[in-house]
Parts: sequence; C-alpha cells; structure tokens
Amino acid sequence: MADATWITLISIGVTIFFMLGTPVLLVIFYWVVGCSFVIGLPLDNTGNELLNVFNKGFALLAMPLFILTGDLINQSGIARRLSDFAYSCLGWLRGGLAMAALAACGLFAAISGSNSATTATIGSMLHPEMVKGGYDERFSAATAAAGGTVGIIIPPSIIFIVYGFLLNLPISDLFIAGIVPGALMVLAMMTAAFIICSIRGWGFLIRLSPLRVLKTAIGAWLGFFAIGLVLWGIYSGKFSPTEAAGVTVGFCIIVGMISYPLNKLMGDAPDKPFEEKSIASMFVVEGFTLLNLPSVVSRSAQITGILVPLIAVSVAMQQVMSSLGAKEFIGDFVTGMGGYYAVLFTSMAIVFVTGMILESLPVTIILAPILAPIAASVGIDPIHFSVIFLVGASIGFITPPYGLNLYVASGVTGVPYFRLLKFTVPYLIALISVWVIVALTPELALMLLPNR
Repeated sequence: MADATWITLISIGVTIFFMLGTPVLLVIFYWVVGCSFVIGLPLDNTGNELLNVFNKGFALLAMPLFILTGDLINQSGIARRLSDFAYSCLGWLRGGLAMAALAACGLFAAISGSNSATTATIGSMLHPEMVKGGYDERFSAATAAAGGTVGIIIPPSIIFIVYGFLLNLPISDLFIAGIVPGALMVLAMMTAAFIICSIRGWGFLIRLSPLRVLKTAIGAWLGFFAIGLVLWGIYSGKFSPTEAAGVTVGFCIIVGMISYPLNKLMGDAPDKPFEEKSIASMFVVEGFTLLNLPSVVSRSAQITGILVPLIAVSVAMQQVMSSLGAKEFIGDFVTGMGGYYAVLFTSMAIVFVTGMILESLPVTIILAPILAPIAASVGIDPIHFSVIFLVGASIGFITPPYGLNLYVASGVTGVPYFRLLKFTVPYLIALISVWVIVALTPELALMLLPNR
C-alpha cells in the first residue's frame, strides 16, 4: 500500500511538471527513476536498458537519416517544387491552396517520414501564401498541422521503424501497408478543406492551365524521383529501410550541390520566383552550397537528439510499468472486453486517449508491445494492427492538450496554440472517419503486400 501511495505521488508530481512545461523526456525519466527507487529496481538496470536500445537498434539508424532527408529536401528547394505542382493541379478549386498544402504534406512525407518536419516545412512555406490568398490565418495554420499527421503513415515513416523494431516485424512490409491508408488520410482532409472553404468562400481561384501543370511537374521531377527511389528500393527488396534512408540522403546532397552552380550558370538566382525561371532551370532545383551543409546537419542532429533519448527512456518506462503489473492489468482489461471487435475498438480507444497526452513515440513504445499480442490472439493481422495503431497515434498530433503538430504549426506561423483548436475539428472528423474505415477493412492496409 505504501508503494502504491508513493507511486501515486510521483505520478502526480511529474504530471504537474508536464503541465508546467517540463519536456516529456525529463518527465518520463523522473517517473522512471522515482518508481525504480520505490519498487527496488536497481538504477544500473535502467542504465543497461537505455544502452541496450542503442546496441540493438540498427533499424533505428534510418531515423536520423530520414530526418536529415527532410531538411535536405527543404533546403534544396525540392519541397517548394512539390508544393508548386500541387497548387497548379488544385488551385482552380475552392480551397485549392489549402488542398495543395495537404497534398504537399503527403508528397513531403513520402520522402522525410516525419510529422513535425512536414508541418514545419509546409507551414512555413504555404501559410503566408494562404493568408495572402484570402484564407483565415487560424485555418491556414491548422491545415499545416493536420497535414503533418500523414508524416508518420506515408512511407518512409520514422514511427513505423520504431514499431517494427519493437515487435520484430518487417519494416518494409509496414511501410507498404501505410501507403493506401496514408493516401486516404490526405484525400479525407482535402475533402474537409474543400467543404469548409466552399462554405466560408475562402481562397482565390486560379485558372487550370495544362501548361502550368506540365511546367511545375517538370520542376518537381527530382522530388518524384526521390519518392520513387525510396518506394522502389524498399518494395523490391533492393534496400533495407536503413539503406534506403542512406541512399536518399546521398541523392539529396548530390542534387543540392549540383543544382546550385547550374542555377548560377543559367542566371537563375535561388530566390528568383519559380514562374520567372528559365526552361532549363526547371530540371534542377535551387540547391545549396557546401557551406550550408553544417547548419542542415546540425538542425537534423538536434531533432534526433530529442527523439532517440525519448525512445530509450520510454523503453525503460515500459520495463518499470511491467514490474508494476501494468502490462497484465491492461491486457486483462482489453481481453475482458470480448472478441475481435471489442478488442479492436478498446485498443483504438486506449491509443486515442493516450495520444492526447503523450507523443507518438512513448505511446508506441509503451502500448504497442502490450496491445499487439492481444490483437493477434483474437485474429487481427499484426501488419493491419500496426497501421490501426499508428493512424490512431498520428491523430494525437492534433488533439489537445498535447497535440505536437499544433505547437509546431503555432511556432512557424505565429498563430497562438489555442486559436488553432476550433479549426482542427473538421480535420479530426475526417481523420477519425478514415481510421474507422481502415480498422474495419484490413484489405486497405494489406492489399499492396505480396502473399496476402
């Protein structure tokens, strides 16, 4: 009883720390250390667990590489070309720029694998354009936040790498399983944007020009090639996810380093408007110099330095929770719900509620090893369940009080966090609808996998 009292007090204490703005990494670490003292778990055991994550984490090497890829495609101008193409295709529709921002999020996600990078990049590029184009600034920021949710579903995905690492599932299969659900998420959010903008009358329309579409498609060919390179390499088995990440980083560096001097030779400065560039420069992007690389790598390293320790302490937290009997408690609770559908929807509810207060990484590391075996025991395909689990975790990026993408969007756009919440509701409805459809239709996740 005394142990339970101390653990309750520790949990209340770290919750207060979290509410006061203490980083999640430190909150989890304080909880792990405090509970370890209470239950008599040696601290050197915690240290060993942290070390084992890195010693066994070859698959995790793909994470910093895909984060770096996201920064490189932004720095090189590939991301801008992809968004230009999306707008040329959709700008003639009411809400076309908002829909283009969501489509650009999907294209960016197909190279970077990160939700926060997707939100930050597309938000910083297109939010000013949307505001100038007649959209409400709150809606514009919420659109970038919502679009970023597909960053962990459309392959390559950092969180799929972590999920496969934890549950010993083939990461390439997980990537492929995320393609159709990720595309449906984008389409559902675009539909929501179209409906809202049609009701509010937001956005200026542009004429649909096949020439403009062709020109922007040519300008975005390097982005399409990068997407195809990743998917082809993983789908065909030529690359492991880690190798695919390394190849993509190398490709982006080569493209960026070659493009910059070519643009200079053509007389097209990096900051020159896309429409005014020469035809020849459509085949290269703005690029960057060798002097730009240290800052890009440093920015990626900072993000990696936040995520990887978070993974490690979350694994240690999982061990402490196991010692406390949490695994058995949650397992008995979910199993006690009944059969296939009861377990399915109970698991979804747990993921949704947990995702409202924790980032997707700790949610995945703590809950996936508990819920996935229970789901498998009632006949839910492990690959299908991984998609269900992670689509639910991705929705947590725009659900308060945590809502990481909302904080990111607020930071890059200057729109206060609480002013975004109202405009995330249509996107939440769209995403939850897709989540339920994917959960009830396994074929959507498994249809592209061989031998399924």
